[in-house]
Amino acid sequence: MKFKKYIKQLSTVLIFGAVLSTKVYSDGMPEVEAKSYILMDYQTGQILAQSNAEQVLPPASLTKIMTSYIVSDELAKGNITTDDKVLISENAWAQNPKLKGSSLMFVEVNKYVSVDDLHKGIVIQSGNDASIAMAEFISGNETAFADLMNQHAQRLGLSNTQFKNSTGLPASGHATTAKDLAVLSRALIKDFPADYSIYAEREFSYNGITQQNRNSLLKDQGLLVDGLKTGHTEEAGYCLVSSAIKDDMRLIAVVMGTDSKAKRASESRKLLNHGFRFYTNITPFKAGVSLKNARVWKGEENEFPVGLAQDATLSLLKTDKENLKANYVLNSEIIAPIRKGQKVGEVFFKVNGKEVKRIPMVALANVEEAGFFGRAWDSIKLWF
Repeated sequence: MKFKKYIKQLSTVLIFGAVLSTKVYSDGMPEVEAKSYILMDYQTGQILAQSNAEQVLPPASLTKIMTSYIVSDELAKGNITTDDKVLISENAWAQNPKLKGSSLMFVEVNKYVSVDDLHKGIVIQSGNDASIAMAEFISGNETAFADLMNQHAQRLGLSNTQFKNSTGLPASGHATTAKDLAVLSRALIKDFPADYSIYAEREFSYNGITQQNRNSLLKDQGLLVDGLKTGHTEEAGYCLVSSAIKDDMRLIAVVMGTDSKAKRASESRKLLNHGFRFYTNITPFKAGVSLKNARVWKGEENEFPVGLAQDATLSLLKTDKENLKANYVLNSEIIAPIRKGQKVGEVFFKVNGKEVKRIPMVALANVEEAGFFGRAWDSIKLWF
């Protein structure tokens, strides 16, 4: 009887698979006029709304989110400092014909510019010249920097992204998705919160030229938007990655391929307002709290407490809070020794029978291996 029970539990785990489910479905979504879009909750990483979110598209200057991420990463590692002076090459010169007509910081060839100014030039002014200058400073040339961008993309799980340059200027194969950009933006906010504050700055002056941040939502009085980045090329259309906070909830919205500056702002506003109006985050279980005891074989003890290594925080429709159910599934035949923090099962969260998230269950205590006779006796019991 027990054997059939374990087989049934194991089958359930195999059917659900090992990948965390993060999709949450909602009703009453407004129509969003964009080739691709996604709305993600920052805290949980759950997707609240999406359309063609994994369609591979040119990102234009949204590319610079990764360029900025790498600058912050290099600063955090101590490889560079904000006071370092960068010599501007002809490649990064504002007068470079390849950069004509594009967004620029207006740096001058053979002049030295601080890393701090160049970073602000990348984020606030969307300077292609600043991006190339930092790419050359960090990696020697832009091709090598693109390789570094792709290494970070792989590490962050951006499975449909390929970078060819630091700017987002049109290049064959240079592409990403709305989903990957949301994941990247979430990582930037989480990993480098101090540097993320640059994205909220509304203007930046360099060389006597003051430029406004192109993210018009920073001025929106109905939303507390503090980032992130705009992008536009003829091929990509008008794009925007935005993030806003209301109460204790942060949302990230990505729209790609709209037909105007006004449209990318209005469609992003729709997504953010929808998320804040209809969704909430709840934490039904805290990390480290025992949820139940698990049977262990061949151990000094017969049972041990299991719980979660992280808080179980979920993004739900406000109307679904009362319909949330949790099911526990433990691995079959848990054998000692067991180490605290070791995964021994999963908690499945469902709303009206539909899975919304799963979180690993872990051991909350060590269980040492039993002596010879204890192990032998349990082996006999397992055999039968």
